[in-house]
Amino acid sequence: MKAIILAAGRGKRMMPLTASMPKPMLKILAKPLIEYHIERLKTAGITDIVINLAWQGDKITEYFADGQSFGVNIQYSQEPEHGLETAGGIVRALPLLGDDFIVINGDVFTDYDVSTLKELHLDDGEGHIVLVENPPHNPMGDFSLRHLGPQSQKYTFSGISRFKASFFQGIPDGVLPLGPLLRERLASADVSTELYIGIWNDIGTPERLTQLNGQLTETLKGVPHVG
Repeated sequence: MKAIILAAGRGKRMMPLTASMPKPMLKILAKPLIEYHIERLKTAGITDIVINLAWQGDKITEYFADGQSFGVNIQYSQEPEHGLETAGGIVRALPLLGDDFIVINGDVFTDYDVSTLKELHLDDGEGHIVLVENPPHNPMGDFSLRHLGPQSQKYTFSGISRFKASFFQGIPDGVLPLGPLLRERLASADVSTELYIGIWNDIGTPERLTQLNGQLTETLKGVPHVG
């Protein structure tokens, strides 16, 4: 199984930090955010990874190259500088992804165990999305848990998912967000859902980045040093 890390976003809300750096390369505890995803994918046994690129994408290729020094194999899917949005980026990368793949937004920080998605049986469905409890910046949520019905409480889409390539069949190459497609397919029961209760942060603003680094630093202070 392969995975794609979505890293083509412009990151306008992160300015000026993203003036010359793609958002997924911003540092969490002195390490690029996207590197945590690569490590988690490798731990789950997923070593064939695609990263889509647009704004300042050369910073990502310079750091990771072909991925061999990180124990993985990385291919890149290039987009125009303005990017193609989430679904558009996946469609552009389909020739590199195969029939069944995992998708992770490059601008979230989480301890979600990716092997859970790898071992999931999609049965007759074409996709599965991971939802999380609503953060302060998205109090109304995005989607309901499918088994509870569309009128139940909505939760926030984590940016972590798995799809069959057939989910995107017939969609032309171009700019296209993923949200409308998910709403349509959730209504037709093509997409399953789960609620994850764990560490998850959307690194959407400089303030959230600073806050997360502060929280993690405080957590580490309480961890005994061995050696």
